[in-house]
Amino acid sequence: MVRCRVQREFRWRASVSSRTRAGIEVLCEERGSRVAGVRVGVLCHAASVDSRLRHAVDLLSAAGAQVEREFAPEHGVMAGLQDMEVVAETRDPLTGLPVISLYGDDEASLTPPRTAFDGLDAVVIDLMDVGARYYTFAATAIRLLEVAARVGVRVIVADRPNPLDGLTVEGNRVDPRYHSFVSELDVPNRHGMTLGELCLWARRQRDIEVELEVVPVQGWRREQYWDETGLPWVLPSPNMPTLDTALVYPGACLVEATNLSEGRGTTRPFELIGAPFLDAVRLARSLDERELPGVAFRPVSFVPAFHKHAGRLCGGVQLHVTDRRTFRPLRTGLEVLAACRRLGGDAFDWRREPYEFVSDRPAIDLLAGGPGWREALEEGVDPRELAAAWQVEQAAFLESRRPMLLYTD
Repeated sequence: MVRCRVQREFRWRASVSSRTRAGIEVLCEERGSRVAGVRVGVLCHAASVDSRLRHAVDLLSAAGAQVEREFAPEHGVMAGLQDMEVVAETRDPLTGLPVISLYGDDEASLTPPRTAFDGLDAVVIDLMDVGARYYTFAATAIRLLEVAARVGVRVIVADRPNPLDGLTVEGNRVDPRYHSFVSELDVPNRHGMTLGELCLWARRQRDIEVELEVVPVQGWRREQYWDETGLPWVLPSPNMPTLDTALVYPGACLVEATNLSEGRGTTRPFELIGAPFLDAVRLARSLDERELPGVAFRPVSFVPAFHKHAGRLCGGVQLHVTDRRTFRPLRTGLEVLAACRRLGGDAFDWRREPYEFVSDRPAIDLLAGGPGWREALEEGVDPRELAAAWQVEQAAFLESRRPMLLYTD
């Protein structure tokens, strides 16, 4: 018997007139016959909840599914582990179910073993993605799809809204030589797709012969951001506390590939960027002069409690999104890197340590999908030129993704 995660019901007070229902709610309440009596594994985490904060495991059990085990992505089923921290194989303290780790201590651990599917009829995937290529949950889902195809287990994706809307796309495609866990799919950095749509895309692009069913979100439109859905925001990872974080993440994540602090160890991860060797006022003025749309830069000082520059006073900026419809996080992230590299001088450096189990290519190249951005910034190329260069790739992607889209514009 699965023990419930939530002992009493919560009713989320939606601030919008129409109610959005996550795929897991639609699956269990309207398509329960798809899982009733079925032996399932669940790829999930703390954010796998419905509009009343009921967890996917509880909902599936109530619908009659025989939940056998959970699969844990990066950060674990409780979403409490930091980035690149090993997820142990253990039992979920709330459900008592065994947990299969899909984020261990080496590259091989990122792909589930065939034995993880023993005794299962299906796997239900319910993960909250944040709309950026490097956020690793989509990569985990795709690798699970590939193994499920080989062992003959069907997969049901309970879809969720893209928090950043489903229209806006920004970035380049991935050079195959730079394929990695943070560039698993050849889609732009901000792809404007839901996890279900990404799974459909991957099945077609990679010819994955898996029985795949995507249960769409009910009531979501592509132009909507997360806070327009009425669904509660639950941290999908420790450093993704709010929608504000997710808005800047497609660009601010690039800071991970440098010796700058991306604000981990503060209450505003990815919104705060800085280093002990940077002058906050000069940096903010330099970025303001670029007149970037939809964002303002406020000079700040901060001391990370952990992670890079822990316990040291950092000068930097806080990114304040003033118009999310015009804001372009990736272009902004490249502008921040260019300014910090110029003002930091020799103190600025790219990350040299292994990144997501890769040691033979720089982290910035993995995030960028190739060496082009790093080489351009080192040569002093204006980030405007980089942003202009990916327009053709974006247009081609928007056309190619069209058959995979499940929601109206």
